[in-house]
Amino acid sequence: MQNGMEKCEMKWKLAGVTLMAVFGMAAGSLSAAEKAVERVNTAAKVLEEVMGTPEHAIPSDLFNKCQCVAVIPGVKKAGLGLGGQYGKGVLSCRGKEGNGWSGPSTVRIEGGSFGLQIGGSSTDVILLILNERGMEKLLQSKFTLGADAAAAAGPVGRSAKAETDVQMHAEILSYSRSRGAFAGISLEGSTLRQDADDNKAIYGEEVTPRQIISGAVAPPASVKMLIDTLNKYSPVKGK
Repeated sequence: MQNGMEKCEMKWKLAGVTLMAVFGMAAGSLSAAEKAVERVNTAAKVLEEVMGTPEHAIPSDLFNKCQCVAVIPGVKKAGLGLGGQYGKGVLSCRGKEGNGWSGPSTVRIEGGSFGLQIGGSSTDVILLILNERGMEKLLQSKFTLGADAAAAAGPVGRSAKAETDVQMHAEILSYSRSRGAFAGISLEGSTLRQDADDNKAIYGEEVTPRQIISGAVAPPASVKMLIDTLNKYSPVKGK
């Protein structure tokens, strides 16, 4: 009887190892560049879905005034209500003199606790960077929302009052979408940092976030969807 149980347990272990190997092969089937580009295109889809419903989207006047936009799709929670969030996304900024939106520079968000629902698989996060001072903070290797840059939950919808006292003093407005609901949310305590490996994977060489954001590096055609989406909902003046 004991031998039978041991054999059964061994079969389940072998089956588990096999499944892990299969899923691991599937996950590893995409190259680093393909994964990075796929994340950029997912960010474009998130932005399209959010902005495509004006009554529940980021107010257009705020979108048109912002200096940069960061989209981090599918932020995962590491624990139940105890923080430990993690996600990877992209940042694009307006070019000067009507040069359009920049190519994407990749970012990671870590730590903090920003209301991911228990049982929810992931949350999409969008950040509006309102001025050049906030942009400069984003170009640092790492900074903390609320400590290194003033952040506030952003208003939603056409009738939202964009010029509240809190938002006027904020450098970054933050939003999240979870279970289909889109709303402003506090991200204080969360850190943002640049992702040099993903930038290299997308651009094919080592490039700095400043080179990307300034337009010194031309974005590849593979990330055109994000730039087109940004120009659709907030065209750069002079284009």
